[in-house]
Amino acid sequence: MTRAIGALGNRYLGRPRALAASRLVFEIGEEGAELRSLRERLGLDSGYLSRLLRSLERDALVSVEKSQRDKRVRRAVLTPKGRAELKILNRLSDEAAEELLHDLPPSKRKQLLQSMQMVDRLLMSRAIEISEVSVKDARAQAAMRAYFVELERRFGFDPGGERAGAEYAPPTGLFLLASLYGETIGCGALRYYEGYAEVKRMWVDSSFRGIGTGWRILERLEELARRAGRETVRLDTNGCLHEAQALYARAGYSPIPRYNDNPYAEQWYEKHLPQ
Repeated sequence: MTRAIGALGNRYLGRPRALAASRLVFEIGEEGAELRSLRERLGLDSGYLSRLLRSLERDALVSVEKSQRDKRVRRAVLTPKGRAELKILNRLSDEAAEELLHDLPPSKRKQLLQSMQMVDRLLMSRAIEISEVSVKDARAQAAMRAYFVELERRFGFDPGGERAGAEYAPPTGLFLLASLYGETIGCGALRYYEGYAEVKRMWVDSSFRGIGTGWRILERLEELARRAGRETVRLDTNGCLHEAQALYARAGYSPIPRYNDNPYAEQWYEKHLPQ
């Protein structure tokens, strides 16, 4: 693959720089990007990123400046020459992809693309990080807002007094974030009761569904419930959330009678955790 796409050469796509620098131009993009975000998305250490940026600055493709929102944050932005270079790279990469597929019969092209998509999804799933954070964390609050917006759109959900999520802080509960290359893509929470724990606020960004994110969050919540001494996990869901119902069925949850007074819940589930 590295040979086929020319990843090891010093002139990627025939341009006067290697793949790493060209990829950095692409990641900065038309909107620019914070240096911290670039480090996380590309997995680069600060020193190597700085060297790449200096080389792009010498070529007048990039400028590094302070963020207007926060002077402590530095951003990389493309110059007019850099934006022109981005257009050239996009055109050349499209042409390279077409050339890669050209000599393959249609059935093999489809097979190659499906295989590449599968590799991409599996590697993306592996890179997901699940971490426990304070429910007061700005990322946690943003994730819950996204959760509320989606449920309001889908069935008119109103969180009422639960908007802040104070019940998902120790000792009554906990809150998890799922992130991919520094970007929040999902969340989940636990609420502890006598004899069981309840899964709440299960949400995955629609752009990152189908790669195992929900499964990973649920699995971690169950592990933490077990550590807290709970032998049973319960949850509820609305009938229109078919993807959630499918996840819970795959994870071994069984339907049970109503156990709470949630006005939006239409189905209730329970799972006994092995000790």
